[in-house]
Amino acid sequence: MTAALALGAVGGSAGAQGAAGAPLRYTGVNLSSAEYNADKLPGEAGKDYVYPGTGTAAPFLAAGMNAVRVPVLWERLQPQPMGPLDPAELGRLDTAVRELGAFQLFVIDIHNYARYRGKLLAADDRSLTDLWHRLAEHYRGNDRVAFGLMNEPHDISALDWRAIAERSVAAIRSAGARNLVLVPGTSWSGGHSWTIGNEGSNAAAFAGFRDPGNRFAFDIHQYLDADSSGTKKECAGAKVGRERLAAVTAWMRREHAVGWLGEFGASSEPTCLAALGDMLQYMQSNGDAWLGWTYWAGGDWWGSYPLSIQPEGGRDKPQMGVLKRYLKGAAAR
Repeated sequence: MTAALALGAVGGSAGAQGAAGAPLRYTGVNLSSAEYNADKLPGEAGKDYVYPGTGTAAPFLAAGMNAVRVPVLWERLQPQPMGPLDPAELGRLDTAVRELGAFQLFVIDIHNYARYRGKLLAADDRSLTDLWHRLAEHYRGNDRVAFGLMNEPHDISALDWRAIAERSVAAIRSAGARNLVLVPGTSWSGGHSWTIGNEGSNAAAFAGFRDPGNRFAFDIHQYLDADSSGTKKECAGAKVGRERLAAVTAWMRREHAVGWLGEFGASSEPTCLAALGDMLQYMQSNGDAWLGWTYWAGGDWWGSYPLSIQPEGGRDKPQMGVLKRYLKGAAAR
């Protein structure tokens, strides 16, 4: 990526993503449910999985969020590798894009962990390239749709994953799409581990990464519990978020790149709320290196999940009180 990250209609240069202390350009939420029941393929829409609609999104838009990330399953969109997109499933995704049109950015997240039907992609894989070429042809006229290449690749080497990611980005651009592309690393794309592992790290593998369209961000995930998994209610300290993002933030700055915090979350425990706010403040203070974020997660099917911020009984979850202080849309009001 060059220093001048051309964001076209949705942005400026990498160095102008946001002044220190100002809200980041995009601040929003994951609305999760379309990727549910991955063991039931294709599954029954409305029963096994559901795309978010206006009712689910309304409280987040009202709060001032301007970005949404919607996880989807590759196998539902494309039932056979290298085959056509399923018209019914693509129609459901189109409906979600339309119904969530009040968000400035709609991220399509292929929630497959670098796998198709459970099989890990090989370094020479062309099936993900094919998927993204087809999706890019379909959405190239809608600049508010962003392309999240893959959710949390893991157990694949950083160099092998870079090769797949490069081909996928090239396929998107060859389709004539100028949409923003979000590029993850391997090892669950963790911010805390991005620079760890010497030659095997994401930092080493993605050094000098280029997008022919010059419009991408690195998709980073970072949770606040002891093992960065997002599976525990307790957090590892009130400063743990900024500590885990410090090295990858410095790396992106050296690369003249920007990051996107695609997933992060915390429970309502006091230490977690403090850590959540501190991490968002850190990102705001380093706004030249961060384009935006989407919290994990909202969605009507979460129930008692401790990281959920879907309101219950019309009442916000405690985490929303923290998030609202850092919302781009809220600050613009």
